[in-house]
Order: sequence, then C-alpha cells, then structure tokens
Amino acid sequence: MAQERANAATFKGNPITLIGPELKVGDTAPDFRLNKNLLEEATLQDYAGKIKLISVVPSLDTGVCDAQTRRFNQEAAGLGEDVVVLTVSADLPFAQARWCGAAGVDRVVTLSDYKDNSFGKAYGVLIKEFALDMRAVFVLDKDNKIQYVEVLNEMTEHPDYEKPVAAVKALLS
Repeated sequence: MAQERANAATFKGNPITLIGPELKVGDTAPDFRLNKNLLEEATLQDYAGKIKLISVVPSLDTGVCDAQTRRFNQEAAGLGEDVVVLTVSADLPFAQARWCGAAGVDRVVTLSDYKDNSFGKAYGVLIKEFALDMRAVFVLDKDNKIQYVEVLNEMTEHPDYEKPVAAVKALLS
C-alpha cells in the first residue's frame, strides 16, 4: 500500500491527501511509465542522457495549468538539445494533443498518467481525493538525480518558474 500524506496540501484552502513518498533533492528519481498516446508509452529511460524538467499539472484545461505549461514551453526554447521538458497530467492523451494544438505548444512533451496514476504514486503527487496529480516541478540531472523539487502547498497557485529554469541552466554550465 502506498504511503498517504494527509493534509500535505490544499485545494482552495481545503486539506487534501497526497499518495506516495515525499521526494527530496539528492534522491534518485523513480522510473515511470506514462502514455504518449493510447498505444505508445514513455519511461524515464527514454530520456536518458538528458536533463529533465518535469512540470506536473492536475489538468491542462484549467487556467493555472494552461499558464504553467505555456510558460515552460517558452522556457524550453532557450534550454537547448540537452534538456527535455515533460508535462505530466492525468488528462487523456487525446485531450493533451488537442490542447497542445490549440495552444501552439510544441516544445514540451505531454505525457498522461491517466491509466493507473503510477507517476503520481511514485513521485508522491497523486491527490487521493481527485485521482489527479498535484501541481509540482522536478528537475533531474542526466543521471536522474533530483536537483530541484517543488510540490505546491495550494493546488490553485503557480509554481516558481525561475528557480527550476535556473537549476536546469546550472546543470548545463
């Protein structure tokens, strides 16, 4: 049974429970199996040798998630080929593709945690009450060591955009 962290965060001020471990800087990132589309999956190994900025959002069809994904799409343009920006949500892959097309988002890779919420459980961001992933940002180095982590205290707030980008740039220098 996965670890439950009651009152780990809030949604509009109301306590919510996060499932999974509380990952910290220095931890080795857990592997994941997420859907690129209905038939094709992606794992952490698919991005071996790259610095990974993982932006986790509950659903692309909300204002803050939309803004977060657009912002990291813009940032991705200046980070180069050694960096991959992944956006993880529990949205169906069709919805992710439709949203990216409508938003003109073409530099982030959207991955879906809809099947079994395994990413959310492994990264400690699965919201028990909603079966969605909590807003968070992780930066992994080329060896999959966590170099930056922010799991939001309030689901409706924006993450810090500058700090994870700075963490990526520090890994590039």
